[in-house]
Amino acid sequence: MKPDPNKKHPIPGYEKEIYVKPTISNTNIIVGDFTYIADSEFESHVTNFYPWSRDKLIIGKFCQIAAGVEFMMNDANHQMSAVSTFPFYTLEGWNMESPKAEDMPYKGDTVIGNDVWIGKNAVILPGVHIGDGAIIGANSVVGSEVEPYTIVVGNPAKSIRKRFDDELIDLLEKFKWWDMDIDTINSLIPLITSSDLENVKAELKNRTNR
Repeated sequence: MKPDPNKKHPIPGYEKEIYVKPTISNTNIIVGDFTYIADSEFESHVTNFYPWSRDKLIIGKFCQIAAGVEFMMNDANHQMSAVSTFPFYTLEGWNMESPKAEDMPYKGDTVIGNDVWIGKNAVILPGVHIGDGAIIGANSVVGSEVEPYTIVVGNPAKSIRKRFDDELIDLLEKFKWWDMDIDTINSLIPLITSSDLENVKAELKNRTNR
C-alpha cells in the first residue's frame, strides 16, 4: 500500500495526527502533500484569518507541525500610525470606519518551505518566510525570515546554526526530493535519513550531475 496524501489519518486508529491538505476548507490556505500536524484538525491554528483577509498561508510538502503551533496572520495587526491602536471599527457601537489598507501594517503572505519541522507551541508571525529544511524550536516566536536548513530558537527566534555546510544545503535545494514521486522517495529513504553526511553529499553530487 502506498502512502496517500489525501488520507486524513496517516496512523491507523490514531486521530491526534493528521495530514493537513485533505482537511483544508479555506482557499487562502495552501498546503503540500504529506505535511502533518499533531492534532485532530488544523485551521484553528491559523489565527486572525477572516473571509476578507488579503494574505495567504502557504506551506510546502512533508512539513512536521507539532501541537500548539500558531500561524498568526496579518489581520492580527492594529493600526500603528495613529495615536491609538484600539480597533474601534471592529466593535459594535463605535463611530469609526475601517482604516485604509495603506494605514494598516501588512507583511504579505506567510510561506513555509518543504520538510520544515516546527516545534511545539511555536508562533509564526505574519509575512514570515521559512526556508526548506529549517527547524523551529519549541515555544519560538518567529518574526523574520529563516534561511533554508537553519535552526532557530527563542523569542524573538534567532539562528543558532545551520544544519549542514553550504555545499550540502545547495545540493539539497537543487535535488528537491520532496517533489519526486512516491516510489522514488521510497527508494531514497536510506539516503535522506542517513547521518553519514559525506556519503549523502557524494551521492547527491552524482545524482544532480546526471
